[in-house]
Amino acid sequence: MSVTMFTSPRFADHLTPPGHPERVERFEVMLAIASEFRRSGGEVCEPRPATREDLVRVHQADYVGLIAETAGRATALDADTFTSPDTYDVACLAAGAAISAVDFVLDGEEAPGVRRDAGPPPPRRGLALVRPPGHHAERDRAMGFCFFNNVAVAAAHARARGLQRVAIVDYDVHHGNGTQWTFYTDPGVLVVSSHQFPYYPGTGAATEIGRGDGTGFNVNLPLAAGATDADYELVYSRVAIPALEQFRPELILISAGYDAYMDDPLGGMRLSSACFGRLTSMIVGVADRVCGGRVVAVTEGGYNLQGLAEGLRETIAALDSDTSAGAGPSTLAGPSSPHSSDGAGGSPSTTGGGDTSRGIATLKTVLPVLGPHWQL
Repeated sequence: MSVTMFTSPRFADHLTPPGHPERVERFEVMLAIASEFRRSGGEVCEPRPATREDLVRVHQADYVGLIAETAGRATALDADTFTSPDTYDVACLAAGAAISAVDFVLDGEEAPGVRRDAGPPPPRRGLALVRPPGHHAERDRAMGFCFFNNVAVAAAHARARGLQRVAIVDYDVHHGNGTQWTFYTDPGVLVVSSHQFPYYPGTGAATEIGRGDGTGFNVNLPLAAGATDADYELVYSRVAIPALEQFRPELILISAGYDAYMDDPLGGMRLSSACFGRLTSMIVGVADRVCGGRVVAVTEGGYNLQGLAEGLRETIAALDSDTSAGAGPSTLAGPSSPHSSDGAGGSPSTTGGGDTSRGIATLKTVLPVLGPHWQL
């Protein structure tokens, strides 16, 4: 298998109040998936915890200290976000799992046992099965069940290792406000988010495209409630995939949330489990073309247990695949100048089968905004 999993039984030690959707049963599903993966020949590794140095690349030092002070106590940080005695340590381990997966993928080019004349080694891909999730955590604020922004910490770690361009794709049903604001002025990190809009946390409008040097490098794909597989696949094929290819990242991170699943209690979308696999395959296809297949997925939300399990299986299959589905034509542009003076002309196309009315509405909103920055 080309994908390696990073997880730990410790993720069950973050406890939430009775009835809370981010409950320990979610991790029981993840453990079952990890067991299936191991039995099928996959490798499951114990991650390292994130250090303070890792965390302060994204979060204010005072904020990291504030979360550390909750160790040993149960506290309410807001109406949704609660600590238990072990939460600080578990949250550090969640961020560390994302880092561990990044290190595994970046160090894979010199894989032992691969002869130079045997061709390039197969791509290394990582999956961090973690809780608590992270993409809502801002520089100085815990919110939306999140304490440290796992995927942002991993991206910052990759940049610290010398990568110039990192992409993050977030298909959780909620907009990843913390990830957006972390890199809002940074042209070295392309953030692409598809999400229900308007919805929690209230950010993620099409017009939020970055600021200063980062203008154009924040790509929001806000979709109305009720969006289908076909809607998602349309906006990915028309916007997300071309932008990723033009950016030419050296690593792609996925905020893998499964709460856009049709029966999720916290979302209003209509995605099948298979759609998560197809979206992941599209992203993997870009990685295969532009960065040696280097992809790391990090779990976010997903509160219907069946949808979580099925979505994870689909994601693992896509990460382990040698080919991509529905990747679309290449539209490569230079890595340092992804901006284009071309407009976003043309009429929206549809994908085969299914209602795409919400996707078409999204394209009508985002193409005029993003057209000056990307060839779409």
